[in-house]
Amino acid sequence: MRPRTVWQALARPDYLLSSWPWRAVGHLLTGVVLGVVVLAGLVGLVAVGGLLAVVLVGLPLLGLTAFAGLPVAAVERWRLGWLGEGPGPTGIDAARVPGTDAARVPAHIDPPAPGLRSWLGTRLREAATWRELGHSLLTGFLLWPVEALVLTVALVCPAALVATPLLLATAGEGRELKVLKAVTVTGQAQACALAALGLVALAAGLYGVGVAAGARAGLTRLLVLPRAGEAEARVRELARSRVRLVEAFEAERRRIERDLHDGAQQRLVALSMTLGLARLDAPPDGPLAAQLARAHAQADAALAELRELIHGIHPQVLADYGLAAAVADAADRSPVPVTTEVDLPERLPAAVEAAAYFVVREALANVARHSGARRARVRGAHRHGRLVLEVEDDGRGGADPAAGSGLTGLGDRVSVLDGRLAVTSPPGGPTLVRVEIPCATQPTADDPCA
Repeated sequence: MRPRTVWQALARPDYLLSSWPWRAVGHLLTGVVLGVVVLAGLVGLVAVGGLLAVVLVGLPLLGLTAFAGLPVAAVERWRLGWLGEGPGPTGIDAARVPGTDAARVPAHIDPPAPGLRSWLGTRLREAATWRELGHSLLTGFLLWPVEALVLTVALVCPAALVATPLLLATAGEGRELKVLKAVTVTGQAQACALAALGLVALAAGLYGVGVAAGARAGLTRLLVLPRAGEAEARVRELARSRVRLVEAFEAERRRIERDLHDGAQQRLVALSMTLGLARLDAPPDGPLAAQLARAHAQADAALAELRELIHGIHPQVLADYGLAAAVADAADRSPVPVTTEVDLPERLPAAVEAAAYFVVREALANVARHSGARRARVRGAHRHGRLVLEVEDDGRGGADPAAGSGLTGLGDRVSVLDGRLAVTSPPGGPTLVRVEIPCATQPTADDPCA
């Protein structure tokens, strides 16, 4: 198993033969460069802001110092990825937070409204902003000199010992050389002994660099990545926002359905009736009667298509009578005979009913189009705080949701409600589509999550 972090790599016997020592060296070396840049930037920002403060121009520059940690923290989150300690510049890997999926939790809260003022207010109230500023001050004034010292002691000094024979032959002209301004070498035998000692020190130094890089990464994680409680809170807020988006989407679908039902459909009905009356008043023979008949037929066809469209957007039976009645209606519309056994004595939240209904409808459409089934069955119930629905057919099986089935998008929609959609379809059948969504049986509940 390949190590995923520098600490795991340090515990392996092949550490020195892997890429991890050089990752650690790169991490500390770029830390030195970053620290110098941060130091210069902070000192320059404060100096220029202080000089211009007398004419009030420098006050905004001094205020910007509070946000100096944001870009530095973004770079640090990216550097953490080199050591397997972070996901990159966007935030913490939610796989490290219990109860979350593989999504990433943002490092900062999104502002409640667009605009610079909202962004500034949100950032100033966040504890993460001030932690990142403290991290920048540590990086600029303390950490980079320590990193430079570690690299010097762990790598530069051993490298100088290893190069002693070469330096004695060149700079010392084969006679005498002072190594590291501490040891005087007068012969090649002594130089080779120091070179062997340097190799041992270099190996130990690479381990030391790994430990230093791991400790530096740990400090960075503590300061620039969300704390466990913050990450969990953000995951919960993300889940709530996803649910709110689904509810808003369903509300918009119902509004469109109502507008079409009460507007365009009624006008088409009136048009069809007007054309029918015109046909009664027109002479039975002649071109006018034929044109009115064609117009009447086209109006009826448009009305039928509009009714199908309205039913596909959001069936009225689902809004009026609930999921059980809507599933029965979908079964009646299916060209394959369908038996329904849906026991739901109470209404479910609207978002849950809509997601479950469209899963059933898409599954029945797949049965009619692809399965070659003679019969299908829909079973559903609410048990232990979960809605469970199953659509089973006696077709040929072999269905693959990843091959482009409409169930893929519905699975994403179900997952927003913290639910699961599973498809079992071995070759030869049967095919079983199962959906589970946690919810409460409350007729007026708005929150689909129990």
